[in-house]
Amino acid sequence: MADRRLQVFYTVAKVLSFTKAAETLHMTQPAVTFQVKQLEEFFNTRLFDRTHNKISLTEAGRVVYEYADRILEHYEQMNNEVRELTGEVTGSLLIGASTTIAEYMLPSLLGAFKKQFDDVNIRLQVGNTDAIVAMVENNMIDLGVVEAPVYNKNLEVNICRLDEMVLIVPIGHPLAKKDVISIEDAKSYPYISREEGSGSRSVVDAYIREQGLSYSDLKVVMELGSPEAVKMAVESDVGIAIVSRTTLNKELKLNTLKAITLNPPLTRPFSHVRQKHKFRHRAVGELLDFAVEYCKEKAIEQGYQVPTEEDVKKYTSSR
Repeated sequence: MADRRLQVFYTVAKVLSFTKAAETLHMTQPAVTFQVKQLEEFFNTRLFDRTHNKISLTEAGRVVYEYADRILEHYEQMNNEVRELTGEVTGSLLIGASTTIAEYMLPSLLGAFKKQFDDVNIRLQVGNTDAIVAMVENNMIDLGVVEAPVYNKNLEVNICRLDEMVLIVPIGHPLAKKDVISIEDAKSYPYISREEGSGSRSVVDAYIREQGLSYSDLKVVMELGSPEAVKMAVESDVGIAIVSRTTLNKELKLNTLKAITLNPPLTRPFSHVRQKHKFRHRAVGELLDFAVEYCKEKAIEQGYQVPTEEDVKKYTSSR
């Protein structure tokens, strides 16, 4: 019901990019441009300055943006209060998830949620952890689910469970006879890394530093952008890698990779992240409550660690 032109303008103003706004809104770029043009014609003034493939808000654009922020927030509050009275849980949710979680955890969670709340429409944005946290910070998504610690006091972080990271090698690799290994013993072998900005990469980098080493001490031969690509490269004997045990069910069953426990062990949190002070749409609250309980139940069922109060403090306290 809120003016579509205003919603589109607000998203473009948030990210200062017609292309990124189109991706966020699941629209074509010409459609986004058309909606903004319609709003500019309504006010009979330009809302954006466009120079050298960059855009910025005009003075009028800044005024519209400030009012749009309040209007859209009030619209959400009105919608939520009416739904509370009728007992309905409906609407659209935009969720962002880092790659490992989007591929291996969210499908079953969202499937179970949709069975209970069929009238809620869910859209998913996938990116690395840094990108998803930035989307939450910029109010581009309702909820983020990430795989690395989040130290931002302005965000609400709910740790779902702890995930173990393990070293993987091909079955015929010299290290395949080991069940436990230190990073010191593994550093002399060709290593395959996730890309910078990945939650897996940041957790592994921090772990390596804790062991008195640095990323440059590893024999990095390749950086790849997804866990599937990393596993395929290891299976092809390009190198070894550190990945989430969550991603390895198929490979361990088929005996195509060997998972070796790290010493000391390496764990990381899977967390739900949202803006702390943002008005919470009822559907967001229902999804968050559902997701937290679902993850804890699955963690116990599948033998993963449920976070303690000490873990929560360790992975969320501001540094």
